[in-house]
Amino acid sequence: MEERETMSSTTTKTKPKRSNSEFWIWFAASVAFRLVLIHLPKNLHLSSRPEVATPLTSIRRLAEGYWLKQSSMSPYAGSMYHGSPLLLLVLGPLTVKRIEGQPEHLLCSLLLVIADIVSALLIRSTGQSLHKSYVQHLEALDLFKFSEESGMLPSGDIAALVYLWNPFTIVACVGLSTSPIENLAILLALYGACKGLVPLAAFGWVLATHMSLYPAILIIPIILFLGYGPDAPPRKLFLQRSYRKCGTSSSSDQYRKTEDVTDPLELRINFSWRRVMQFLLWTFIWGIYFLLLCDISVKQYGGLSEMFKRTYGFILTVKDLSPNIGVLWYFFAEVFNFFRDFFLIVFHVNILFMILPLAIRLKHRPGFLAFVYLAISSMFKSYPSIGDSALYLGVVALFVNELADMNFSFFLFCGYVGVSLLSPVMHNLWIWRGTGNANFYFATAMAYACLQIVLVVESVSAMLNHDRKLRKITTAQLADGKS
Repeated sequence: MEERETMSSTTTKTKPKRSNSEFWIWFAASVAFRLVLIHLPKNLHLSSRPEVATPLTSIRRLAEGYWLKQSSMSPYAGSMYHGSPLLLLVLGPLTVKRIEGQPEHLLCSLLLVIADIVSALLIRSTGQSLHKSYVQHLEALDLFKFSEESGMLPSGDIAALVYLWNPFTIVACVGLSTSPIENLAILLALYGACKGLVPLAAFGWVLATHMSLYPAILIIPIILFLGYGPDAPPRKLFLQRSYRKCGTSSSSDQYRKTEDVTDPLELRINFSWRRVMQFLLWTFIWGIYFLLLCDISVKQYGGLSEMFKRTYGFILTVKDLSPNIGVLWYFFAEVFNFFRDFFLIVFHVNILFMILPLAIRLKHRPGFLAFVYLAISSMFKSYPSIGDSALYLGVVALFVNELADMNFSFFLFCGYVGVSLLSPVMHNLWIWRGTGNANFYFATAMAYACLQIVLVVESVSAMLNHDRKLRKITTAQLADGKS
């Protein structure tokens, strides 16, 4: 018996080390794979793909805006650049080819690789915090046997590797899209909120909202993170357990013991307004700071009003109808101008209609709510790219344990692979071969949107089923305790 105990203890000690070493091997391999692809001739021409480069994420448009500014003209002159002036200051000098014989935009490519590395590390750390907190909550509910029977996986390591080895992430990085930097800002906000680092969460949210309008809806998951803490089972379960403990205690000493045990649960039940107010204060400070920097940068080119018109106004009005993996470009190319404003309002307000119901139903899981918001905004974005999909696919992997029973997983995997292969084929038939038309490419965009809808619906359903399963186990334990 003693030998078996020592053997089991040694295996439990060596297993985490082995998995940790395997993680870093795959991590280094993903970085090396990116560096190899960067040095291929002209980066496989990925920077010209409509799935990668949009009017907001194209490095060529950013280089054009930087050239205009270097020529003492407004970077928003014409219809090329529509990004942040601060992003222009950071990436603009890196777009200049400095060394002969080196790949074009080499320094910019290395910066995007670093952005992917940091994003993966943030995902891993966030996943570890979520996993640790979730296990603690299961132990507090006397459901640790449930976690052992389900065989909980290291969700942080899995999510980081899913993000690094996702073909969408690799293509967005090698294709010189600015989406890795946007993803990094969003992950900074989620990481800071999960860890309780209020200034970092505010900085990431302000930076992400400044670069693109749609991350503004993430303020709700961030507030829930700071108010309630990381994802946990429904709060009704904690209330049931505290009532059961208080009801079954026979003496004041037992009541004090249970009161000490339930104190951490009360922190989960009560909402912490202090951190939320600190977040709003830091958001105001960072927002003013970014606006001052932008005002200095574009003061001689029309000021902040021109910047908002060329960035946020460009996103909301959908003036550029160049093909992408979204559905808005084809719709507004076909709709009559008389109905254009009406449908613009419909498409943009459609996102807002979903925010409040989802927040009410999933307020106990702010991390998963952030994934749902990211997927919905990716569907209804004016100019979506595969970098948006890479982000929410990496975030959803954080909940691999809770979504183990999700339906249509194999169908979704095959669907994403099929759309990824058919999209360039249909684009080639339409633009270069001349044997197809816009409907060919738009069909893949419609299939892609349907896959995202199925992913959101099935993942939310699986998460709610997981919560119902926990509720049934808790009520069964409560009934056994009463009997």
